[in-house]
Amino acid sequence: MRCPFCHHEDSQVKDSRPTEDVSAIRRRRQCPSCGARFTTFERVQLRELVVVKKSGKKEPFDREKLAHSVMIACRKRDIDSDRIERFVSAVQRQLEAMGESEIEAGQIGALVMQGLERLDPVAYVRFASVYKDFREARDFETFVGGLSKAVLKSESGA
Repeated sequence: MRCPFCHHEDSQVKDSRPTEDVSAIRRRRQCPSCGARFTTFERVQLRELVVVKKSGKKEPFDREKLAHSVMIACRKRDIDSDRIERFVSAVQRQLEAMGESEIEAGQIGALVMQGLERLDPVAYVRFASVYKDFREARDFETFVGGLSKAVLKSESGA
């Protein structure tokens, strides 16, 4: 593994252990050239996923990009980072389980929306504001108003 600090071609594994949800191996590494320590994660990848954007452009699926989007939606919420990591892993597993190597960006957004709705309502609205491209305060009002009606309906047992 290349050192992210000095770009030396090799590093030594000092410690390995599974993550809390056992979906990855966390490796603590040290560069023999500069002595820097860093952490890497090793995950099972069932297939190479390609994201098809609205424009038709294709790009490789980037788990870190997905994780970053979810982290932004969950910022300043009382959600443990391990829980967010498990959430992102679950979304990735769902995408891989679809059996397709090309996934529409909208499908990814829909899966994230479904999961965030259960995880945290504020994160759900934050993510929706970007995913659904809210342009005005009225867009938030409409979305949250629909949310409130759905919540009231489910609470009344209708």
